[in-house]
Amino acid sequence: MAIVFYQKDVTVYAVHYKTSENPLDVSKLEWLFSGAKKVNSSQLEGFFIGPRREMITPWSTNAVEITQNMGIGGILRIEEFTKTENEKTPFDPMLQAFYKGLDQHIFTIDKQPDPVIYIENIREYNKQEGLALNEDEIAYLEGLAKKLGRSLTDSEVFGFSQVNSEHCRHKIFNGTFIIDGEEKESSLFKLIKKTSQENPNRIVSAYKDNCAFIDGPAVVQFAPHTHDKPDFFETREIDTVISLKAETHNFPTTVEPFNGAATGTGGEIRDRIAGGLAALPLAGTAVYMTSYPRLDAGRPWEQKIDPRKWLYQTPEDILIKASNGASDFGNKFGQPLICGSLLTFEHEEDGNTYGYDKVIMQAGGVGFANRKQALKHTPDVGDKVVLLGGDNYRIGMGGGAVSSVDTGLYAGAIELNAVQRSNPEMQKRVCNAIRAMAENDNNPIVSIHDHGAGGHLNCLSELVEETGGMIHIDKLPIGDPTLSAKEIVGNESQERMGLVMKEKDVATLQAIADRERAPMYVIGETTGDHRFTFENANNGERPIDLELKDMFGNPPKTIMKDKTIKEKYNDLEYSADKLEEYIEQVLQIEAVACKDWLTNKVDRSVSGRIARQQCVGQLQLPLSDVAAVALDYNGVKGIATSIGHAPVAAMADAGSGSRLAIAEALTNLVWAPIEQGIKGVSLSANWMWPCRNAGEDARLYQAVQAASDFAIELGVNIPTGKDSLSMTQKYGDKKVYAPGTVIISTVGEVKNIRQIVTPVLRADQATELVYIDFSFDKLKLGGSSFAQILNKVGKDVPDVKDADYFVEAFTAVQKMLEEGLILAGHDISAGGMVTALLEMCFSDNRLGLDVDLSFLAEKDVVKILFAENPGVLVQIPDSVAKRVSALLDKAGVAYGFLGKPGKAGMLNIKKDGTSWSLDIASLRDLWFKTSYLLDRRQSGAEKALERYKTYKSNELKYVFPKGFTGKLADLGLSMNRTAPSGVKAAIIREKGCQCERETAWALHLAGFDVKDVHMTDLISGRETLEDVNMIVFVGGFSNSDVLGSAKGWAGAFKYNEKARLALENFYKRKDTLSLGICNGCQLMVALGLIYPEHQEMPEMLHNDSHKLESNFVNVTIQPNHSVMLKNLAGSRLGVWITHGEGKFKLPYAESEYAIPIKFSYDRYPANPNGSAFAAAAICSKDGRHLAMMPHLERSTFPWNWAYYAEGRENDEVSPWIEAFVNARKWVEAQK
Repeated sequence: MAIVFYQKDVTVYAVHYKTSENPLDVSKLEWLFSGAKKVNSSQLEGFFIGPRREMITPWSTNAVEITQNMGIGGILRIEEFTKTENEKTPFDPMLQAFYKGLDQHIFTIDKQPDPVIYIENIREYNKQEGLALNEDEIAYLEGLAKKLGRSLTDSEVFGFSQVNSEHCRHKIFNGTFIIDGEEKESSLFKLIKKTSQENPNRIVSAYKDNCAFIDGPAVVQFAPHTHDKPDFFETREIDTVISLKAETHNFPTTVEPFNGAATGTGGEIRDRIAGGLAALPLAGTAVYMTSYPRLDAGRPWEQKIDPRKWLYQTPEDILIKASNGASDFGNKFGQPLICGSLLTFEHEEDGNTYGYDKVIMQAGGVGFANRKQALKHTPDVGDKVVLLGGDNYRIGMGGGAVSSVDTGLYAGAIELNAVQRSNPEMQKRVCNAIRAMAENDNNPIVSIHDHGAGGHLNCLSELVEETGGMIHIDKLPIGDPTLSAKEIVGNESQERMGLVMKEKDVATLQAIADRERAPMYVIGETTGDHRFTFENANNGERPIDLELKDMFGNPPKTIMKDKTIKEKYNDLEYSADKLEEYIEQVLQIEAVACKDWLTNKVDRSVSGRIARQQCVGQLQLPLSDVAAVALDYNGVKGIATSIGHAPVAAMADAGSGSRLAIAEALTNLVWAPIEQGIKGVSLSANWMWPCRNAGEDARLYQAVQAASDFAIELGVNIPTGKDSLSMTQKYGDKKVYAPGTVIISTVGEVKNIRQIVTPVLRADQATELVYIDFSFDKLKLGGSSFAQILNKVGKDVPDVKDADYFVEAFTAVQKMLEEGLILAGHDISAGGMVTALLEMCFSDNRLGLDVDLSFLAEKDVVKILFAENPGVLVQIPDSVAKRVSALLDKAGVAYGFLGKPGKAGMLNIKKDGTSWSLDIASLRDLWFKTSYLLDRRQSGAEKALERYKTYKSNELKYVFPKGFTGKLADLGLSMNRTAPSGVKAAIIREKGCQCERETAWALHLAGFDVKDVHMTDLISGRETLEDVNMIVFVGGFSNSDVLGSAKGWAGAFKYNEKARLALENFYKRKDTLSLGICNGCQLMVALGLIYPEHQEMPEMLHNDSHKLESNFVNVTIQPNHSVMLKNLAGSRLGVWITHGEGKFKLPYAESEYAIPIKFSYDRYPANPNGSAFAAAAICSKDGRHLAMMPHLERSTFPWNWAYYAEGRENDEVSPWIEAFVNARKWVEAQK
């Protein structure tokens, strides 16, 4: 073995060869490493920071694969090291290590795989390994060993601990509760299941699969005819089911936030992929809850409690790193994150400390499946067990068990085993292979399961649960040669899926997996003997060989005994004289404050199906209550989702907390027209609770009972959820309790995505603002954000006193929505009514409000403005006021007319002779300040400040092309075209690309017949591009942007003869066009395809902020000669951008370049990357080849736009479709 070093400035690449270096590799690697030169020494002096030697990074996995695709063989590992000046340079010890010099041993691990051990003392082994087995389980295992007549192996004991952990088996939720000496009739799980028994509504699958399914509409599937070779896209109608899932990854996120949150996101996505016989994820959600981040001295509510000596990371670190991790996974996998929530909280009272020191990180999402594939099949004897995905590493050993106990209970080494490894690009490849099966009318998958907690043990045992199975341990891919058998079968390496298939179908999946570069292994078969066996053919060892019933065990049911403790919290003390001070403070608390720091780094548009994401209005501020995605490109049917929680209120009254959480989720969802109204809604309930502390188990039972009863009364169901019931953090003898929390996620089919309402007020005097109460309760301040700034919980919390009343209010708003009576709407939740009023004015500089609260019987203006009783505000035209009054009167719902739009920039409030004038702009700056304080940690101080100064000045303003009607017919197009046009285009993608479907659809809609081409097709010679006239290099994160965006993709073209010749021949022809979007733009620049005549080529550099930027921005089409854009010159449009390396470096004068698109404002973040000349695109001199960073393919429909031109509500398509139509017409003219 040999390690060869390449160095450029302070960056060193260590290339680990299996045997020895091939001298022919040097020039290729120096190109790949962007000019880093080979070091002619076997070691380097100095100080370096790099990855831990025992963990091959996902970066390395991608880098090695890039070299393989470039024809370089024999490399085992490539890692990146940074030279540093001294030994005191800070680094993250969870992921990195400090090296004094680099030599030939930096990757050497002095460890041999441990042998299979037979455990003589299970009790001692449980303690030693931190397996969290209780006394009953230990006794069960001791009895099992006696029954078998042999000691159990370490793999068997470990395996039992994982598959039977609280994390995996939900023993508390299935247990018996004895509260105040009385045994409760139902388990918690039965209470939840009761909602689906009473209200089955649209449920197709609940509680028995990786996700829940409800009935969906008929939609049009757009996919290639076949998936094992280049083929043309076609449309086909299918019936659908809609999926919902939410998962928490709290413990791994507490330990190492980036990878913990990333793999939490990845695991939840895999859950939705593994629904039925295979399902497709569409969009994600995220929730973060931590203790106070202590961002700034001027935040008095943070100063009352001393910070702890944090175990692993500070709350600010966790907020930044966890949201970075979750965002990064979704960005690189290609799942938009379109809805979320944030809460920070700490409190001390009566000697107890509460706070989210053990954090909550929830990942959720929605998707769909073919209705015919919604239920799993039962395997037959002899079916093959298949693994898709990456190698095994020593990851998450004990993850399931360690997640089931208080954090800080075990030694650091055991908890460090929970550090995760995230490789979203690998998961994308696996998902693509499974997508091919799902889009097949005869999906050959028999059963499918994701790898998550418990690794192979959990996944494979559940796959073969009904038959038994033999797993060949020697067939499993090993990324770390030091793994023992126990570690191979039990590790929680991510991005893997287990499948059962008929033997005859394996070759079909293999061909598709090879094309997608998704690693695939046939690892076993179903047996029919109801045993679960892992066997190593190399040595005959069986580290696990048990009957399935013994593996799953049958220890006694968990008993939870507790006594009710009456919660006593001090009441709030306040004065109306301080109203403006209170408003200023509430607007800065994280739950209320601007979330731009979260939305500006996460892709919210990928797939081209996003109908509603977080940001709204001319200023694109994150205010939307509901999120929605279209189910296809043809129609208006979609899926809506939202989130609700009220944990601080639950501290004072657990039952009220549950009802408020459900109510908030529903008042967020109400702005989308839901099929079958409230009965068409299903919920996920995720429970996080500090169980086994006095009074908390009783409170959990109250909370679950209340959620069950309330859901049943509302007519909805809870077909999915999860629990994490060890929400206590230990610091020696001190405990910090996370508030008992339920997070509710909703799902519902949207009748028409174009009818969704946002919270942006219209600047129209002839309108009214109406308050509608949903709570049927007095206004109360307990549990509110206002209480938090006073460092109180409060005695009295709001509630929903009448479920029937709530249903009537929900139904009335839905009816108003469908009749087109609502111009804008916002729920009242965190921050109360005053926050809702201000937020409705924040996203447009033209807005103001005059509000009179005198009609309300409540005299206390502080309660009126800050109480978080469920309710909504709606803006309606004056012309429909009588209709709205009649509708609400008939429903029996309390409402009142609050006021009208007023002078821009002012919120004027009256109450019984007293008035307040609030300056909207200054309060908006305070609201945005919290985002700025957090953004400093990710965009850097300079760029964060620039964003803070300019965010309100980048209004989206449009000039549409003259004569553009927005009608398909006027463009000669049909949404439902099925006949071939004979004009052929191809989308070209590499592993990690993710924008192929929306790009193909834009081409298809414009009249092209579109072929799906993977790089493997070009490299193998299956595809030559000879029959197509246009190619589009699609967007995404090819090779996860490792070694530079599109660098690996470019290498695959440069160093593979067939691919290189196919591309060269295509560009030699005079009848061809090409387009590169985002990652495709980066590829065209890397290959020098736009200006081959230039001596010094353009480059794509990192954004000035050195982070991914995601936004909906203004661009201006310049006078140009681009085939695609010429007739759009003079237009000023909106378009999506999402990229990390989008800065054009253009070395010559502007006159040397054709720049057809510029960012309309040449300042950050409206120019998101700092490109020279504000360039958003460059074009070849002959106009045929265009490279652009903005995603025009994600901006095809008006509902794709985050904010569309006012007064053009009836447009069927946006002006961007003209670019693709122009391309088709040009090709037709060449024939």
